Amino acid sequence: MRNDVGPKTEAADQLHAMKYRGPNEDFREAMNRVAFGLADNGNHYHEFREILLDMRFLPGGRVQGAIGAQRKTTAFNCYVAPTIDDAYVGNVAGELTQDSIMGVAHVAAATMRMGGGIGYDFSTLRPRGALIAQLESHSSGPVSFMKIFDAVCLATSSSGHRRGAQMGVLRIDHPDVEEFIRSKQREGVLTGFNISLAVTDDFMEALAAKRPFDLKFKGQVHKTVDAEELWEKVMRSTWDYGDPGVLFIDRINAWNNLHYCETIAATNPCAEQPLPPNGACLLGSFNLTKYIVKEVEHDLYSYRFDFARLRADIPTVVRAMDNTVDRTLYPLAMQKAEAQNKRRMGLGVTGLANAAEACCHVYGSPAFLEFEERVLETIKVECYIASANLAKEKGAFPLFNAERYTQGKFIQTLPDDVQALIKTNGIRNSHLTSIAPTGTISMCADNVSGGLEPVFAYQTVRPINTPDGQVIATVGDYGAEFLEVRGKLAADVTAAEHVAVLIAAQKHVDSSISKTCNVDGSMAWDDFKRIYTDVYEGGGKGCTTFNADGRKAPLLVASPEGQMCEVINGARNCE
Repeated sequence: MRNDVGPKTEAADQLHAMKYRGPNEDFREAMNRVAFGLADNGNHYHEFREILLDMRFLPGGRVQGAIGAQRKTTAFNCYVAPTIDDAYVGNVAGELTQDSIMGVAHVAAATMRMGGGIGYDFSTLRPRGALIAQLESHSSGPVSFMKIFDAVCLATSSSGHRRGAQMGVLRIDHPDVEEFIRSKQREGVLTGFNISLAVTDDFMEALAAKRPFDLKFKGQVHKTVDAEELWEKVMRSTWDYGDPGVLFIDRINAWNNLHYCETIAATNPCAEQPLPPNGACLLGSFNLTKYIVKEVEHDLYSYRFDFARLRADIPTVVRAMDNTVDRTLYPLAMQKAEAQNKRRMGLGVTGLANAAEACCHVYGSPAFLEFEERVLETIKVECYIASANLAKEKGAFPLFNAERYTQGKFIQTLPDDVQALIKTNGIRNSHLTSIAPTGTISMCADNVSGGLEPVFAYQTVRPINTPDGQVIATVGDYGAEFLEVRGKLAADVTAAEHVAVLIAAQKHVDSSISKTCNVDGSMAWDDFKRIYTDVYEGGGKGCTTFNADGRKAPLLVASPEGQMCEVINGARNCE
């Protein structure tokens, strides 16, 4: 029996135990539980268990905590709420309906209580001041109703030791867009939300042409604004406060594999999963550092990436994650039906910076981008092959339409033989790839570089909760500690390099990507604004920036000794 499994550092092991294990359960037992719960047969169990024990694949935290466990937790990280009807409680008799404002608040509470994050599109709610004829009064607007959901989030203790997470989305052509942009600028307001603007192609065209732009609701124009002035307000808010993020909503829908049977208006809380009403998605990440092979010759060593091993692992992972759709608990029946009709999953990567830089590719360089694309294209192609083969065995997802599905823009990027395989077999899962932030699972894997992000620091100081109380642990970067490679730090990565990494990834991801472009106060204002237009012009589906010199406190800041420390409740926790 192997003894070298699981996290190598005490801090990582403690965090994994706190987040994902049952009482007195060690790492091996937890992975045995997950593998057994998702296996089709004995061979599949042993193959998947080996991948999990080696931490080559890190299922989303909900999967690790829920599958086979006693606590009633959903294995799905992400949900999107039903389309919100523009009614407070429901029908004229005052009876609560599920898609009313208060009905969706109930959906939100049920979802977050079982551990799922949730996103909402508030664009369906009438603007502030609009007449409510039945009550002979006027609406207070979507931002006011967001406060109801914020209170639900803050009051809901989710299963699995985490507070609820939410994403609020508003279309940029909604009449209350300017109020929405400012909605999180006061301290303590909407703290349970990330917020994003759904930016349309029409707006981006108006911005480029410097022409007026209409704000409207249900086809009625309420106000005409200058597109440049509106965009300036968006940019100033995200520069100072980190909100709102930007979603290029028309591109999201145009590139959706299910363009023929759903419309997307919102995303999960971290925006890597654009989802339809009641949509749900599984997450998991290939830990690229575990595919790095050390080769020694004449007392010199180098690293190479084991593509063959990655390709061999993918069918086992796809099969297990597909089984999750049928073997998890769902907060609500309508979410179960949505998930089983489409069988979405979002497989991505973590440790990209550590792995690439071990192979001598400096973050953001042409060689790094080439490596990134090769890895992500391998995952894309092999995932679609695996899902098509699984469809031959188990059947395609119920809403599969061979002619229309294979006409999708993303499907057209697959090799011809893979497209032909899908036409012949169908496909088991409508979507297969996504890149999440991977914060906690990356830390549990001995602090590999998260998702697509660069190394933040070679050492960080973090609070870790243990059965005996909170301890402060010094945590080293995986690349520096285990590969003896000191990668390019986030502070040295340019905005252009961040954008290039994002765009390179989006070519090979059928869903979307959570990626932050870090900037500071020294950046020229026009260069900052260009980040968003460059992402749009490069084919990205969204963009988030963080200004280290803005008004929003960072998650990590430098300690006086030059280490890093985590900010807890806005206070520096350095020792």
